Amino acid sequence: MDLRHLRHFVAVAEELHFSRAAARLGIGQPPLSQSIQALEAELGTRLFERTKRHVELTEPGQLLLKEAREILARTERAVVLTRRAAKGEVGELRVGFTAASPFLPVVPRIIDAYRRASPDVHLTLTELPSLRQLAALADGRIDVGFVREPRTPTGDAFTFHTVLREPLIAVLRDDHRLAERDPVPLAELAGEPFVFYPADYGTSTLEQVMALCATAGFKPDVAQEAREAFTIIGLIAAGLGVSILPAQLRQVAVEGVVYRSLDTPDAYTTLLLAHRRGERSPLVRAFADLAERLV
Repeated sequence: MDLRHLRHFVAVAEELHFSRAAARLGIGQPPLSQSIQALEAELGTRLFERTKRHVELTEPGQLLLKEAREILARTERAVVLTRRAAKGEVGELRVGFTAASPFLPVVPRIIDAYRRASPDVHLTLTELPSLRQLAALADGRIDVGFVREPRTPTGDAFTFHTVLREPLIAVLRDDHRLAERDPVPLAELAGEPFVFYPADYGTSTLEQVMALCATAGFKPDVAQEAREAFTIIGLIAAGLGVSILPAQLRQVAVEGVVYRSLDTPDAYTTLLLAHRRGERSPLVRAFADLAERLV
């Protein structure tokens, strides 16, 4: 059934006058009459009773009017939704983030700005370590992710946008022998028991710290493992060792713990926004464009 015929039918049914309906539609009366005749022929029934002075809906015409209005309304909604989806204004966007990234003001700012700009997009937020986010991006479980810069090459699978570069800092108990030093010489941490992430956890911070310490001539002695930065800091307060973490975690105020800068300019980490290379989703493009404007 031709939607144009339905639009013509509704106009005539509402005006009950062919000339007025033709003017409303911006077409001539003969093409309008032909359109109605074609619709009646397709349906096998008369939709209007016509005289020279009067047009009236038949009973089948009355039934069709209700259905035709609904069909045209649904069609218009489908057109609007499709156009909005093409602009990245509706749909679902799955965003990955590391446990510590919400402590960086820029991350909540980006998410809030996107939520305000695209209120009809459903945001699904998933907390994952950086390397697991990249795996989730690769297999389509998330669409974008806030990740720490990976040291392992990722080939051409992803596109990265720099969000923030921040220092790595030493986390010590306040009675530690280096607690009064600022900056702390990185080499002085050799031989200290470390509280750190498990090797299989998938955080890029582990890779960065291991590489940093290797450059300083030692391999950290990880005496206690923990999967969350907040747990690591709590275990340091309990005297189980030291650690090296991103600087934004200074905001975690735990009694008995101090945060100190390190003496090497290479002690930094970069937070990136990652998505699949060649991504065509309007939602992803809109999110990435907004993020680049805000950083």
